[in-house]
Amino acid sequence: MAVHPVTIWGEPLLHRRAEEVTVFDDDLRALIADMFETNDVANGVGLAAPQIGVGKRIFVYKYANDDGVPPQGVLVNPRLTLSKVSGAAPDPEEDVEGCLSFPGEHYPVQRAEWVRVDGFDGFGEPVSFEATGWFARVMQHEYDHLDGLLYINRLIDRYSRKAMRQVKRNGWGVPGLSWMPGVDPDPFGHDTED
Repeated sequence: MAVHPVTIWGEPLLHRRAEEVTVFDDDLRALIADMFETNDVANGVGLAAPQIGVGKRIFVYKYANDDGVPPQGVLVNPRLTLSKVSGAAPDPEEDVEGCLSFPGEHYPVQRAEWVRVDGFDGFGEPVSFEATGWFARVMQHEYDHLDGLLYINRLIDRYSRKAMRQVKRNGWGVPGLSWMPGVDPDPFGHDTED
């Protein structure tokens, strides 16, 4: 297993639809193992293949949930069915997300409270489950990456303007930027001692 650099907002692969996986082989399973390792070292709850520079429809997650779903898993070629997303403004305390590809920042975004997830594991076996609450949020966040979206693309105007100012301040929005989990400081402060 290997840890991969995580691409940052502006990398073209992050902003386009990923391709379907057509071959379930040892190379795919090695990639999935690397994604789990990278996600663990980055202290992430999820990681999509485009975030490590691979334009395939794969994401891994690590999130304890109350839905009877294993706390760690992979989805290959997933499909999501969502409940209705509230038209209310997102709660600035309860609905805040972060993203390894928008490192160190947090913004509130509205999501569906329930999703049905259908896809495959690394061996091509069907995977199907329902997710609620924050686990549903994780599924939607990672799935968006496969369609070339980051949660920043879903922000309401006032938060979107703040996020774009942050892009400018950080010098993001250009190809080739990344950070290396386990080498660079954790952008979300998970590895700082209190």
